[in-house]
Amino acid sequence: MQKFDAIIIGSGQGGTPLAGKLAAKGWKTAIIEQRYVGGTCINDGCTPTKAMIACAEVANTVLHSNRWGVHCVGFNVDMPFVVGRKNNIVEEFRNGINTRLDETPNLTLFMGTAVFTGPKSIKVMGEELGEEHKLTAEYIFINTGTTPYIPPIKGIDKVPYLTSTTILDQVVVPKELIILGGSYVALELGQLYLRLGSSVIILEAASQLLSKEDPDVSVVIRNMLEQEGMQIHTNASATEVSKTDNSIAVTATIEGKPQTLQGTHLLVATGRKPQTAALELHKTNVLTNDKGFIQVNEKLETSAPGIYALGDVNGGPAFTHISYNDHLLVYKNLFESANLSTKDRQLPYCMFTDPQLGRIGLSEQAALKKGLPFKVAKLPMNKVARAVETGHTTGFIKALVHEYDNTILGAAIIGKEGGELVSVLQMAMLGGITATQVRDMIFAHPLYAESLNNLFMSLDQ
Repeated sequence: MQKFDAIIIGSGQGGTPLAGKLAAKGWKTAIIEQRYVGGTCINDGCTPTKAMIACAEVANTVLHSNRWGVHCVGFNVDMPFVVGRKNNIVEEFRNGINTRLDETPNLTLFMGTAVFTGPKSIKVMGEELGEEHKLTAEYIFINTGTTPYIPPIKGIDKVPYLTSTTILDQVVVPKELIILGGSYVALELGQLYLRLGSSVIILEAASQLLSKEDPDVSVVIRNMLEQEGMQIHTNASATEVSKTDNSIAVTATIEGKPQTLQGTHLLVATGRKPQTAALELHKTNVLTNDKGFIQVNEKLETSAPGIYALGDVNGGPAFTHISYNDHLLVYKNLFESANLSTKDRQLPYCMFTDPQLGRIGLSEQAALKKGLPFKVAKLPMNKVARAVETGHTTGFIKALVHEYDNTILGAAIIGKEGGELVSVLQMAMLGGITATQVRDMIFAHPLYAESLNNLFMSLDQ
């Protein structure tokens, strides 16, 4: 039995930086990784998808270059190059993490599957047959993340469906891609492959795309994707899938009526489930909910003292930056008596469609539920000088402002670099800068950020 001060299970965006910080404090630290270091973000999520989305955006610009007076006679998508470029970027990032882990004093990386054998003891089954390590520590941090959830649709186990992980390695553009799901991952990947040459159909069970967003956000996103040629069905539940010689058939109830759709490829993007089953948590006092997510308090500690859960596995917001913030919260509480909690921390996020959806703070629906008095400032992108000049006028900027003190409660921005622009409002919210102050602030002309002057001027009209 090897004794450590801390054991970290999973090398995602919470586990890896935490391991480095604990080791730097002199803690003898073990980090265990089953597959690749870097977690979902580096290997299957943010890094590979955004690398490929960049290629798709170039293809779309070339396709519509006439809008800017540049005339191109046809083009071809070199899919092996697109996938290869993505792989090279992922490998570069992954190798960088491996190097940092290997070179960090007091830190040992174990490659293998972690299984609890007791409340504070873990067995690591290594990559080689029969390889096994037994570890123990007073502090254990679980950062095992999530994996694609496959719904129990009749016939799903008999068709070669794709997930958000496996589709990224397709070196041939799917001719006809049916996507189950209509949320952030589904729409990013749908637009990506649409622009690379696929015919794309979205089937979303809810009444609108992006069911957690305000209706006006959903409508604009849907319209922009349909204008690009995507077929979108809401109130659409798949009931059966089957394979024929050259296609996959999906039977679905769409707006109450049964329909059968045909496609060459099927992507299942209906959410994710926690990677907790292999941990054998029943040998600890760590509790999970009915979906397998680890239950934690506001300090990210589980029901077992000294055991924490960071990132997607705890059922919190499934974003890389939240996982990273989790490690800061835990570290500062342990070493700086910071008394930080997850309660009321900021939750920014961005959907990397083109244009992007950037979000921070409360939506209109959430503000209404809280009973807050608020007013809405809204500015269409076709009234933003920078957007007009660059030819990217789809979308709008919307902010919620408190009725009485003019504090900014939240924002949604659909537009070119919407994620970058919403970050300006995020910092204003953190710093207590009011809508009136932003209205009168000097921004360099003609940035997208300058439009925030006009956004909040709209409240005076």
